[in-house]
Amino acid sequence: MNRRVIAAGCIAMSLGLTATACGGDDDDEGGKATDGKGKTLTVWIMEGTNPDPRPFFAEVEKAFHKKTGAKIKVEYQQWASAQKKFTTAIEGGADQVPDVAEVGTTWVPQFAETDALVDVTDEVKKSGLNDDLVAGLKDAGTLDGKQYGMPWYAGVRSIVYRKDVFEKHHLKPPTTWKELEATAKALKEKEPKMLPFPVAGGAEMFAAPFIWGAGGELATESGGKWKSAVNSPEAVKGIEYYTGLATKDKVSPAKVSTWTEKEVGDAWNKGEVAMSIGGNWTPKAIIDKNPGLKGKLGAVPIPGQTGGMSKSFLGGSYLSTFDTDKKDLAWEFVKLVTTGEFAAKWAEQTNYFPGQNSELKKIEAKKDPLVEPFAKQMLEAGATVPKTKSYGEIQASKVIPGMIQSILTGKSSVQEAADKAAKDMDAIFAKDE
Repeated sequence: MNRRVIAAGCIAMSLGLTATACGGDDDDEGGKATDGKGKTLTVWIMEGTNPDPRPFFAEVEKAFHKKTGAKIKVEYQQWASAQKKFTTAIEGGADQVPDVAEVGTTWVPQFAETDALVDVTDEVKKSGLNDDLVAGLKDAGTLDGKQYGMPWYAGVRSIVYRKDVFEKHHLKPPTTWKELEATAKALKEKEPKMLPFPVAGGAEMFAAPFIWGAGGELATESGGKWKSAVNSPEAVKGIEYYTGLATKDKVSPAKVSTWTEKEVGDAWNKGEVAMSIGGNWTPKAIIDKNPGLKGKLGAVPIPGQTGGMSKSFLGGSYLSTFDTDKKDLAWEFVKLVTTGEFAAKWAEQTNYFPGQNSELKKIEAKKDPLVEPFAKQMLEAGATVPKTKSYGEIQASKVIPGMIQSILTGKSSVQEAADKAAKDMDAIFAKDE
């Protein structure tokens, strides 16, 4: 049976993280590595994370073959069709199920609940990696106390701003919600041709930090059942603040009410944005498209209401093993790619972060002003969406963006929009009961 290693990630909705660490030719108990002579693992890798991943995986294949005697076959997949392809493979049975998969953090619960993924909790502990995994990422791939793979790469959002514009007007990066509001209003006045702070109605992960920052939650779980929490007093307070930047303070024009993260990025590339939420990959992407902005960007964590940091969505991809006759060999592959040399290389090449605290702290220690704030956000204030397969459907249905857009366009009050979103979420959660 030609089982497969699939690498199918999920940064699209949020987002990702590279892994680190494993080395040497011996396994974790000090014996010889798993014998893979004559075997081949087929690997699916999502296109788009690394501009040119082929040289990287050519190196991986040489190292993996040297360690185990096995070969790998890499097949590149499209993000848009990946989830459906996973589902079809799982439903297809033994001949279709992969050996290893790069699974998006928001997909792990869905696939784990089908019993398609292998519980590697014990393997992670034996490898000595358990305590070094970034807490938010480890949590994202853990369901009912069982860990379904290793974090590979991830990203987190913080605030990106035009350092040159701030310096010109003697403005400082915001450290509280009050300062964020005041700074955005000052930018509106002093730079009328720029977008002070886009409140993008189609970007779910721009709104989530303010729900979390106000002490709210997207949903809560009790007795194995999930219930929406977006209409709680705390969540409503956060939503009211975020949307109020557009409806009350007018720092975000009406055209932005339907924008996704892509449109915000396009505006950045044109030099039209003064400050916005953005991912750790954003500064590099902006400079690649607009070299004139090199040296003119800054970044800070998303501020908490009165200081500190608001939580921000920490998302990315796992490498998970499937329950096949090659799962031991597949685990060797997972360790090789998600730890040590190859994890660090992938992080450097993609501008995403690794999934281990030790590697992330190395990045933070370099004190790169466009990297350190994101690393701090990830280490100290990373959060995940509800770990249930229903949340994937909620995201696909754009419940949160719909809520934000209805407020921005004046169709609903904050409470009305939140109540409707909660009702829609609960209807989807109920399908799993």
